Amino acid sequence: MNNVSPRPDGSFDESETPEEQPDHLAKEIAALQSDFRTRILAANLTTEAVRAGMIDLDGLKLIDLSAVQMGEDDKIIGGPKLMDDLRRSKPWLFNVMSSSSPASAPASQPVRQKTALEMTDDEYALARAAVTKYRI
Repeated sequence: MNNVSPRPDGSFDESETPEEQPDHLAKEIAALQSDFRTRILAANLTTEAVRAGMIDLDGLKLIDLSAVQMGEDDKIIGGPKLMDDLRRSKPWLFNVMSSSSPASAPASQPVRQKTALEMTDDEYALARAAVTKYRI
């Protein structure tokens, strides 16, 4: 059985020897790997940009991709720092932090007042006086 593989354009050439086939296959594999890396890099940059609060993701085109490195797990090395640098140099691409929003999360349970049974006699007398003070 002849070992025939398709060319990048999808056509077959049975006259190629097995030595000639790996050359164009290696080029095709290298092109696919390069495309894969580019897509993974774009997806990771998009994720980092959304986490950093970027308004317009077209701002990612301003990043020098030659400086971006990916780790073994296909994550961007120093992604938050990259976004912080971009925020400093081009602040209009990001949301403005609101000063009216609370800095910390509110308590999960409302403050519970002491009941009369939990108060000492002095605390009860003060609480009763505060309540009855404005009664006529």
